[in-house]
Amino acid sequence: MNQTYSIPQLSELPRVDLCHTPTPLQHLKRLSEELGGPRIWVKRDDCTGLATGGNKTRKLEYLLGDALANDAQQVVTFGAVQSNHARQTAAACARLGLPCHLLLTRQVPSNEARYESGGNMLLNTLFGATVTLFEPDQQNDIRDHLNTLKAAARTYVIPAGGSNATGALGYAQAAAELASQCAAQAMDLKQIVLASSSSGTQAGLIAGMQQLGIEVSITGVNVYHQDPQTLIDAVTQLVNDVQERFGLQQHTQLQVAVNHAYLGEGYGQLNEQTREAIALTAGLEGLLFDPVYSGKALTALIDQIAVGSYQGLQDVVLIHTGGVQALNVYESAFHNGSVCR
Repeated sequence: MNQTYSIPQLSELPRVDLCHTPTPLQHLKRLSEELGGPRIWVKRDDCTGLATGGNKTRKLEYLLGDALANDAQQVVTFGAVQSNHARQTAAACARLGLPCHLLLTRQVPSNEARYESGGNMLLNTLFGATVTLFEPDQQNDIRDHLNTLKAAARTYVIPAGGSNATGALGYAQAAAELASQCAAQAMDLKQIVLASSSSGTQAGLIAGMQQLGIEVSITGVNVYHQDPQTLIDAVTQLVNDVQERFGLQQHTQLQVAVNHAYLGEGYGQLNEQTREAIALTAGLEGLLFDPVYSGKALTALIDQIAVGSYQGLQDVVLIHTGGVQALNVYESAFHNGSVCR
């Protein structure tokens, strides 16, 4: 009998309907056979349906539900120039009729001609968001600009990545959805892999699985932090915040697993290993991954299978967090790289 999982506490909280759920759980049969390891399943959160999809949509359901419950007149959030979170926030605000201000920082060095006009930046414009760009050393200017916006209207501020306790609820809910799908497939869910940066997706999954009493390793592939301990600490704190604020229980031991081996030269920097992983999966499965987040998680998964880290596992789940529209602002890397044949 298939088991359906749920977290009743979440149904009591403000939430807006933005997300196409359940997102598919897709078996990558050809890639699995190519690698000769466990069966690879991809949780297709690139198919959440809002503005080409992505993991932030789940977070925004709770964040913007909270914003509307607090009579917000406008929304402000932050990110890098090609932020997936900013793009999804802009789209959600457009759907809800809320003015949206994106305060974006030039964090990623790039020689691409369309880096500040293509990809997510183009979509931000189409969704009607007001975009203001800053240099990394302009934190005081960002603070001043935010204060000006707050003085003008009742403002709901969303942190980068939507990663606070409210936003993380989206992935506590996703944990129940994924557990139900795995039960329907008679899978032995022991290993989940995902890109981890602002910590909310990983923390939400951990909090959700703990509430459900499911023991599973949830490995965050670090794509941002120079010191992986920073990410471990952020995820740990956020799991605790979710549990304390919203009454979720810790039925299993808290373990925060972070893999730091695939950061490469830094956040947003595409390397040869990730280019090859993206091209391999595209060629075998017709499935695209992005260079910044899900592509590095894919790289880790492929490499960890190759070195035998998942021996003994029948199945492994990769969370596809979206972001593939950023591929076109990494165009020269793929044209000039050895992955092109």
